[in-house]
Amino acid sequence: MKKILLLTIFSALIISCSKSDRGELIGSKTQKFFPSQPLGMVLIPSGSFLMGMADDDYVKLENAPVSTVSIKAFYMDETEITNGEYKQFVNWVKDSVVRDALAKRAIFELGDAPSQEDLDKDNSINTYYPVYVVEEDVPDEEKGGYTLYKEDVTFGIDYEDKSTYALNYDNEILWEREDYPDLAYAQVMEGEFEEGTGFFLPKEESFNGERTFDTKKIEYTYTSFDAEAAIKSDSDSRKNFFKEKTIEIYPDTTAWIKDFSYSYNEPMHNDYFWHDAYAEYPVVGISWEQAKAFAHWRTMYKNNYQRTRKKNGQRVASFRLPSEAEWEYAARGGLESATYPWGGPYTIDSKGCFLANFKPNRGDYASDNALYTVEAESYWPNDYGLYNMAGNVSEWTDSSYDKGAYNFDMGLNPNVSDSTNLRKVTRGGSWKDIAYFLRVSARDYEYKDEKRSYIGFRTVQDYLGEDIGTNDNPNKIF
Repeated sequence: MKKILLLTIFSALIISCSKSDRGELIGSKTQKFFPSQPLGMVLIPSGSFLMGMADDDYVKLENAPVSTVSIKAFYMDETEITNGEYKQFVNWVKDSVVRDALAKRAIFELGDAPSQEDLDKDNSINTYYPVYVVEEDVPDEEKGGYTLYKEDVTFGIDYEDKSTYALNYDNEILWEREDYPDLAYAQVMEGEFEEGTGFFLPKEESFNGERTFDTKKIEYTYTSFDAEAAIKSDSDSRKNFFKEKTIEIYPDTTAWIKDFSYSYNEPMHNDYFWHDAYAEYPVVGISWEQAKAFAHWRTMYKNNYQRTRKKNGQRVASFRLPSEAEWEYAARGGLESATYPWGGPYTIDSKGCFLANFKPNRGDYASDNALYTVEAESYWPNDYGLYNMAGNVSEWTDSSYDKGAYNFDMGLNPNVSDSTNLRKVTRGGSWKDIAYFLRVSARDYEYKDEKRSYIGFRTVQDYLGEDIGTNDNPNKIF
């Protein structure tokens, strides 16, 4: 009898321990989320402001009439994206496209079911074989469930379908010709019989015969989802609204010459993007599409890191271009009716020093001590801690340009996004602009595929939740 009683008590304890909610509604167990401020970004708090030319008394304000709008909290880059930061993107994509070509050649050489002996062969292209392989030498009972699934569904690797394999990053890429391990590797890097198959420019196209990587091969491919079109459509298939884009991402360094006729700007064309002297300067020669590609890569790059973390490894909100309203709200720095980001109506301080990098007078680019761009973290930041929201380089926004855009906004996170409109809003003015374009309310535009020596960008990221601070709740009774 005692044994039965002890067994009953023990069973009750097990049951009670396995159901700690005691039958109450406690919600699904989740990780505690702690907002993490991205490196190099500042938090722009939620708020409302007068958007438009509130600082001017114009009879007709067709382009930027005044209206009150509300903006949700978000993070914003404290500076424009620099050459050094964009170069990280370029180098990552460059590495990936070369690895992909090496992987495809390894598949061609070894087939979709290589032996482990072939994969372990040193000094050959085999070491770049993709990660997902059909492991014939390993018994099925020793393979994981997903490995068996991949083998069953894909029947190995298809080098024309990237979804069937993942690139192998275990080995460094060998860039120097004397380090090439075998003939197949050399053929991938230098090209075979067909023109344009390698990654380096032909000798006759290289400056002074220097070996030069073909920057047109640095392409970034990504897929976006058109949520707005999906909502308006009757189709139930998500795949109809996926848009795959392949973008050449290397900056157009010739913009320094094309933008200014009869002007000696060759040094900027030759050195601005790649030389270490300009690493902290804003990247230019970037189209709207390239800026969007960078934001997508930045999101992917961070989330790939998050997957490796055991604690607080949740996916981050997407990086993106700011809307026109977000940009103006951030530029104002919490100041109402301010002409410029620093608040005052003047472009010089009490000591006669310029407060931004722009063109003060006709033909006079150097009065502010800068002929072209300056380092991204120059001059004083505004009250939100953002640098160069006026001058230096104009900045792409996500919004499409329409003169009447302000007349049909809803007042809540407004953004006019029209995929058929090739004109995109740029804000902030640049080193080659007069003071008018530095005003926080001044609107301008450029066609999305244009690449200019005076247009750069910065990114934003949504703040998840509401930034209400840590004030005590007055409704608490304990």
